[in-house]
Amino acid sequence: MSGSRFVAIFLSLVAAVVAAAMGLVALAGQGYLGRHEPAGRIVGPARSPAQVQASRRAQSEASDRVGVPRPKQILFGDFHVHTTFSFDAFVLSLPGMIGEGAHPPADACDFARHCSALDFFSVTDHAEGMTPLHWRETLDALRSCRDVAGTTGDPDLVPFAGWEWTQAGSTPDEHFGHKNVVLAGLEPEEVPARPIAATGPDLVGLPGPLARGLLGFRSRHPRFHDFSTFVAERAELARCADDVDARELPSDCSEVAETPADLFRKLDEWDLPAIVIPHGTTWGASTPPGATLDRQLLGSMHDPGRQSLFEISSGLGDGEVHRSFRALMWDENDEPSCPAPTADHLPTCWRAGEIVRERCLREALPAPECEERARTTRAHAAAAGSRSTQVIDGASAADWLDAGQCRDCDQPTFDYRPGGSAQALLALGGFDAGGEAPRRFRVGFIASSGNHSARPGTGYKERARVGMTDSVLPDGRPGSRIFLPADDAEPGAASRGVEPGPADGPASLGSERQASFFQTGGLVAVHAAGRSREDIWEAVQRREVYATSGPRILLWFDLLNAPGRNGRGLPMGSEVAMARNPIFQVRAVGSFEQRDGCPEDAYRALGPDRVARLCHGECHHPGETRRLITRIEVVRIRPQITPDEDLKSLIDDPWKTFSCAPDLAGCAVTFEDTEFLSGGRESVYYVRAYESSTLGINAGRLRCTWDDEGRCVAVHPCGQAGRADDCLDTVEPRAWSSPLYLDFAGRRPAAGTPGLAARTGP
Repeated sequence: MSGSRFVAIFLSLVAAVVAAAMGLVALAGQGYLGRHEPAGRIVGPARSPAQVQASRRAQSEASDRVGVPRPKQILFGDFHVHTTFSFDAFVLSLPGMIGEGAHPPADACDFARHCSALDFFSVTDHAEGMTPLHWRETLDALRSCRDVAGTTGDPDLVPFAGWEWTQAGSTPDEHFGHKNVVLAGLEPEEVPARPIAATGPDLVGLPGPLARGLLGFRSRHPRFHDFSTFVAERAELARCADDVDARELPSDCSEVAETPADLFRKLDEWDLPAIVIPHGTTWGASTPPGATLDRQLLGSMHDPGRQSLFEISSGLGDGEVHRSFRALMWDENDEPSCPAPTADHLPTCWRAGEIVRERCLREALPAPECEERARTTRAHAAAAGSRSTQVIDGASAADWLDAGQCRDCDQPTFDYRPGGSAQALLALGGFDAGGEAPRRFRVGFIASSGNHSARPGTGYKERARVGMTDSVLPDGRPGSRIFLPADDAEPGAASRGVEPGPADGPASLGSERQASFFQTGGLVAVHAAGRSREDIWEAVQRREVYATSGPRILLWFDLLNAPGRNGRGLPMGSEVAMARNPIFQVRAVGSFEQRDGCPEDAYRALGPDRVARLCHGECHHPGETRRLITRIEVVRIRPQITPDEDLKSLIDDPWKTFSCAPDLAGCAVTFEDTEFLSGGRESVYYVRAYESSTLGINAGRLRCTWDDEGRCVAVHPCGQAGRADDCLDTVEPRAWSSPLYLDFAGRRPAAGTPGLAARTGP
């Protein structure tokens, strides 16, 4: 055989081997080597009636001591939980991220029942990453979870089905945000055939099949092949027709509602009891600068019958308070520009310019040149919107200092957007054309965890940051940086233009700075007549609910002199027309101090291995001593009458503050709004009850070092800490009541009377 023929044969064999290898990689990337992500198996039995009754007795004793007449039961739950059926949760489960592996819906049931000992919960996986098959498997798992409780009307745990509608716009005009949809029932006739997504079946921003296949082989871990299968199953779906009634669509397609109006229309077509809960509305990682909630009051963008709850706090942080600072400004031509810093806010676009100026001066370039580069960088960053940090290369978490953050907020979300806050929501009016009375958001306040590891109600203890929160960073193993790439570019002294776009997506799941803001998350509490599904749903419909930052604080907030009540208080969440000054009463009782570890019942139910993996060895394990309530704050908001009223002037926070005596029985206060009648306008009131200070995960956020002028000159983000560091700092646990909504039914004061004058502010 000639040498040239041998070479030709050899090259042909090499080509064949390469082609076969590439084919195998492609097959792997298309999911052929992975397995379908299953819903898991529920391990634990129901909690004993004695366990459930012990909690009820403790509540009854507490309500007696603080003087609550005829109390309903207070039940605690979580309406915002993701399993690894959510795309981002699957990513976080991969080796190199949290790396705990699968946490399917069955895990959520066992965790809620035996780790956090909740009374109810809902699984709300992202509809955009789910297939109809995974939806059916979720429902089957939740029905199995329900069946474990038996058929009595006093179940130990009530599971609800739901999903998250996840939308993120590039600009404020395109943005509607994230909303959880929770359904009343679980039976086949009580649930839709598929969740309703905000976008189509394509998961954008992902590596292609070849890259996914290579990653699977390089990592040598089957979980990456499972991920390829997960992505491929979603990619195979066709988008459902938009002009066909939801009930007439085929079973296996991706149903899409691009706006809230579309979502409400489709829910109307299904004609099933459901609530829609906005959340994360101040979280800058998914909310563009300048986004506000007022456009969601216009036309069919708001459904007051369904959109009746609002998530004020979660594992992302708190979204309660309104502030006047702005991340961007817009001129008369709707062109964005960068505002100057204020005492309570350093705009990210401004800090980008300062980083470039500092680099420029270090290169010994002329000061005028450096100033011009800073100006250009600010303009680039303002035009980039949510992607403002991408206009420069090589910037570390330390370089950005505390840019974008709310400095005087209590446990705020990352890159705080005050236009989406709960207080802004209550103060806003929707002013449709035609001169009609302004439309309002009238919602109850809840909190939840929002975690991505199938762990409802993680806030019972401030331990195990990695696992009990989403605060993680890649650890350098193969694949860990494919979704959260490091910025290894040379830190040059110049910027570039970047097209604006939504910040949401794989690259924003957990940067080093965001890792300092994730917390264990809160709870939704309901005042219910009993423990059944129907009792809980009726309480939700009444908005007789409240939020806690995690501890099981007991809270009552009532209007004492509502008309037609014969002396019976009107509870939080209610609305009423008043022709006299209102008198309110608040009662609050602290949560129980927690014992270490887990009760023996949890070990008997789950076994030591599952307690270690699922509960991280720490469960809800109340002792016998309650924590002190230290103070109660009242917030009063008088919503807009005209669209030009400045929100700051309408929000009194705190309007009243009451210090509480150190009494383990709790705290009770009564107060009156003596300005209601003279004000002559509707008013909204809610309260916060605070427990004594303790330590909380990420409570210090970026942990700034401040100079004498109150500027943050250095940060120490939790992302720089090891995985074993819980990044503890001082925090005040708290509970937020749902608002009481008071319409004005009295005789309007004469023109010029104080309280009717135009209220304006800076």
